[in-house]
Amino acid sequence: MAVKRGRADPVAEGKSEGGGGFLPASIEAAWGLRERPSKGPRPGLTLDRIVTTAVSVASAEGLDAVSMGRVAKELGVSTMSLYRYVGAKSELYVLMQDAATGAPPAPLPAGTGWREGIEHWARTIREVYHRNLWMLRIPLSGPPATPNTVAWWERAMVALEDTGLDEGAKVSVVMLVGGFIRNDALMMADLAAVIGASGQSPDEVLSRYGHTLRRLADPERYPAVARMLDSGVMDEADEPDYEFRFGLARILDGVALLVEGEGSR
Repeated sequence: MAVKRGRADPVAEGKSEGGGGFLPASIEAAWGLRERPSKGPRPGLTLDRIVTTAVSVASAEGLDAVSMGRVAKELGVSTMSLYRYVGAKSELYVLMQDAATGAPPAPLPAGTGWREGIEHWARTIREVYHRNLWMLRIPLSGPPATPNTVAWWERAMVALEDTGLDEGAKVSVVMLVGGFIRNDALMMADLAAVIGASGQSPDEVLSRYGHTLRRLADPERYPAVARMLDSGVMDEADEPDYEFRFGLARILDGVALLVEGEGSR
């Protein structure tokens, strides 16, 4: 990807304008800002193969199973040979996430409202998380900085173009919705793991919890909890997507009020 600007491009040069931090070589290669090594210590070793192998290990065994040594073993090369392509495991995580995330889906038709656009964006990112639960265990290290993650960010910002919100507010909306999606996916993954380990159905697990809570929570001390238990809401599990739909709708209701406020000025 050629970058043409009237002055020196700090990203292409691998550094910020202020002379601060450098982009790792592997991230520059992902953007096409530098040549990817074509010949490694072993024939056929490439950055793409390293990342693909790491993703396969994470998908099969979880993120904790990924290490430079393990990936090298899967590829049949020495651990040190990987460092010609990836400077550290943290860089590998970023590249794994970009590869597993993939490009965003095609844009919705012109004229689609901002709310429908953000809902579609949220649902599709959630699907990515659910296909790659190991991604949720990668620590956040900064804003989007790889081709696919920036493309997803672009799609969300485009969805908000006609809201009248300023750029800072748009970024805040995207961060708010993105954080909700990530938290929802993480919580659902953890709950699914607990339910799976119990060997019981979701209804059985919830019913057992409700029964236990009734024994522990004195109605005089916890009257609101007692009323909740008496209502029967803990007797049967909600459908899997209910909490996601509920939470996203409430967040977007709030954004709608913000948008209406901007429109009335």
